[in-house]
Amino acid sequence: MSLDDKFLRYDKLRRGMDHERYAWTMLEQRSAPNWPVGKSLALWINVSVEHFPLNPDSAGFKAPGNMTMPYPDLRHYTLRDYGNRVGIFRILEALERHDLEASFAINGEIAQRYPYLVRRLAERGEIIAHGWNMDCTHHSGVDPATEQHWIDATLDALAHYSNQPVRGWLGPARSQSFRTPELLAQAGIRWMADWVNDELPYSFNTEHGPLVNLPLSLELEDRFIIGDNLHSETEYGDQIIDAADFLLDEAQSTGHGRLLALNLHPWVIGQPHRIGQLERIFAHLAARRQDLHNTLPSELAMWAKVE
Repeated sequence: MSLDDKFLRYDKLRRGMDHERYAWTMLEQRSAPNWPVGKSLALWINVSVEHFPLNPDSAGFKAPGNMTMPYPDLRHYTLRDYGNRVGIFRILEALERHDLEASFAINGEIAQRYPYLVRRLAERGEIIAHGWNMDCTHHSGVDPATEQHWIDATLDALAHYSNQPVRGWLGPARSQSFRTPELLAQAGIRWMADWVNDELPYSFNTEHGPLVNLPLSLELEDRFIIGDNLHSETEYGDQIIDAADFLLDEAQSTGHGRLLALNLHPWVIGQPHRIGQLERIFAHLAARRQDLHNTLPSELAMWAKVE
């Protein structure tokens, strides 16, 4: 028995994208991003400051880094907590040493648990909403009211510490349901970083007006390279430096700017046997400062020409 034709027909099949979220464009056809004069490569450094509950529900799926052993999984819980007690301060010191700007994607529950830390981070760079905690992943099985509550609670918790309205969003594990972009726009979010399908910002359509998507690279993430790919700390440093040099050379040879977006986890890269590689990366980037525009993401979204 053959399938009915309706199972073989997809009404949105066409050239380009099969949805209306963003326009289909090739990189060479886009307008050059509007980085400051003389700057070929925009550099965005983000630090993800996260809380992993000791007793996760893990409804839907587990975020990378979540508990893996029977309750109480103190081995993994305390390792994650190490990042917020020790590792984060090593990253802050490295940023200061090399005079680099960074944003901080913070779970709303962190603001309840570690108010001193959030105040310290708010003084150092831009605060980004990172969902309520790393067990509150967004997916289509989440009740709409629950997802709305997570977003509202996160923004409310962080608003007490940010000197300006929180305008950026990075979902836990970059997770979204089909309705997440609408809820974000409705809540006053102006840009998000969950979609990693590009190396330049682009306009993302919602029913409540456009967002800017700032792709925050997964391939260059410390947890992904070291934890998932099982590469060494030295290989991690080499890959970031290679990416920076390649993107800068490509931007200069084509006359079309590029974006290097780095996502850091204090419980990963803040370890004493790894922080030296981050220092090496920062030193390399600082040495090429004349060609780099190191900035905060909301400024990046405002500077960028998106279509």
